[in-house]
Amino acid sequence: MKNLRNSSLEELELLMKEWGEPKFRAKQVEEWMWKKFAGSIDEMTNLSKSLREKLAQEFFIPKVKTHHSQFSSDGTIKNRLQLHDGYFVESVLIPTDKRMTVCVSSQVGCSLSCKFCATGYLPRKRNMDFDEIVDEVVLVNEQAVKQYGKGLTNIVFMGMGEPLLNYKNVLKAIEKISSPDSLGMSPKRITVSTAGVSKMIRQLGDDKVRFKLAVSLHAADDTKRNEIMPINETNNLKGLIEALNYFYKQTGNEITFEYILFKDFNDSVEDADNLVKIYRQVPADLVNIIEYNPIDAASYEKPEDDKVEAFMKYLESKKVNARLRRSRGKDIDAACGQLANIDKASLPE
Repeated sequence: MKNLRNSSLEELELLMKEWGEPKFRAKQVEEWMWKKFAGSIDEMTNLSKSLREKLAQEFFIPKVKTHHSQFSSDGTIKNRLQLHDGYFVESVLIPTDKRMTVCVSSQVGCSLSCKFCATGYLPRKRNMDFDEIVDEVVLVNEQAVKQYGKGLTNIVFMGMGEPLLNYKNVLKAIEKISSPDSLGMSPKRITVSTAGVSKMIRQLGDDKVRFKLAVSLHAADDTKRNEIMPINETNNLKGLIEALNYFYKQTGNEITFEYILFKDFNDSVEDADNLVKIYRQVPADLVNIIEYNPIDAASYEKPEDDKVEAFMKYLESKKVNARLRRSRGKDIDAACGQLANIDKASLPE
């Protein structure tokens, strides 16, 4: 059985011709998949029963389903989503007065093993397919409308996995999400976050993508970054800076740095000064300073408030556009770095 959503409009038109069906049937099938987000071929009620039966003999639609949702006291909602083969990923809906943001996953688990991130302690089982990522957004968009009366305004690829190691599926998902024939979300409201895969950042530039890019920096010198982010051993800061400048030259798109503060590790004024030096080498529009959210697998701690304040004041004194980002959904382990799901082998029946 083949995934129907892997079929292009042209392929569907050829299939309809082969089956002796009118050409417009292909467009109807496509609309059911990407405008109405049908969960099965049987839902395509403006197709004849015989055509639906033919399609069902060769194709299926592997829809993502919501397995469980947790509701935070601050309004954040974490969703455990079940994929067609039994694996799970997590997404987070983050509501504010002005925005309705979904944090989406792109892989089942992760291969980068960042020491402070719960997902980094999970093995990478597989990449998510592009249509699964679209489903993820659709489900949370429906949830936002149901819970808050308005749909999504922003999408951030900051959930489970490294988006740039699932490059083709992530870009194809964004193409669908931003298509006027589907959700019609502006690419300028989509941010892809990377731990710093320099080769693929350059590829983003070559592909002239229109979405924003965020870089999980978290340490501003190679020694410290190697310690907490093993990817830095093969993608060091010099190469990362060069790749980011290339990306900006090719696209002109916004770049944001993400920097989590860890107590007595990367929270000194010296660390802040190293961050300033990197900031000045890249056309970044913003540095998000993030409070650390503890996880069971790691021993890192959140710095004292006065240390955070001193760090922020130093950045401000150096004219760095920095913002302290307070975590949302901590009471349901939905905050930055806390997404850690279970694989199907450990899920009770």
